Amino acid sequence: MGTPDFAVPALRALHDAGHDIACVYTQPPRPAGRGHAVHPSPVQRTAEALGIPVRTPDRLRRDKAAQEAFAALDLDAAVVAAYGLILPDAMLSAPRRGCLNIHASLLPRWRGAAPIQAAILAGDSESGVTIMQMDAGLDTGPMLLREAVPITQTTTAATLHDALASLGAELIVRALAEDSRPVPQPEDGVTYAPKLARSDGRLDWAEPADALARKVRALNPWPGTFCLLGGETLKVLAAEAAEGEGEPGIALDAGLRVAAGSGALRLTRVQAPGRAAMDAAAFLRGHPAPAGTRFR
Repeated sequence: MGTPDFAVPALRALHDAGHDIACVYTQPPRPAGRGHAVHPSPVQRTAEALGIPVRTPDRLRRDKAAQEAFAALDLDAAVVAAYGLILPDAMLSAPRRGCLNIHASLLPRWRGAAPIQAAILAGDSESGVTIMQMDAGLDTGPMLLREAVPITQTTTAATLHDALASLGAELIVRALAEDSRPVPQPEDGVTYAPKLARSDGRLDWAEPADALARKVRALNPWPGTFCLLGGETLKVLAAEAAEGEGEPGIALDAGLRVAAGSGALRLTRVQAPGRAAMDAAAFLRGHPAPAGTRFR
């Protein structure tokens, strides 16, 4: 049970390990792209390529027929990875070993919708994957396996996503093979990662430079970070904390080094409206931003 790219490595790993995958559940095809053409999810495309039956219900919680159809599969276990629908109690308890979730954090830290981004935003030194037996709570179930990966000064949400997707695939195969005993999550250290919106990408120059640099990495590729330059939206694709002090939002030189609440943020890769992404030097050849230029 999964929908986005994050869940694909787990599906492939389960298939390659020889598990009898009775069915794949995924979100229904959605409009996407400029033409708003309807596209199946990455998980659906993968399942169909592997010859696995696919189900795409719109809802589950108040659909008794869908719940009964799930129970009729007579499963040993269900594997859930970024599925996107809440499973009712009747489905959580239907498989003999329950529903096992691949969660992209070291639970109980960063329960919720955006754990990958939250870990980078907070300046955590590591993230990881927890294989959890699901219950009715929000990522509150007991844990079967838990493994960490480091977060460095160059880690973005994209690179961490891929690392955790790969690790999750490895761990879920282990969890099913080992039949580990679930261990309750610690009661302390609980944090929550709320769902992100496009508006979360606006850079607030009053924040410290290191926090802004983390934000650029944490929200890459989605929702992305941006600021306003000369009344137009400038996407900030990469940046780094730098030395310098000044009024927040004011360029300290002609090299896209902008003063923050403390320190400065050097924009190293940007994208102007209607233009391709480019590094700072290429951008400045057509868009000079001398010292004193205001970024909002």
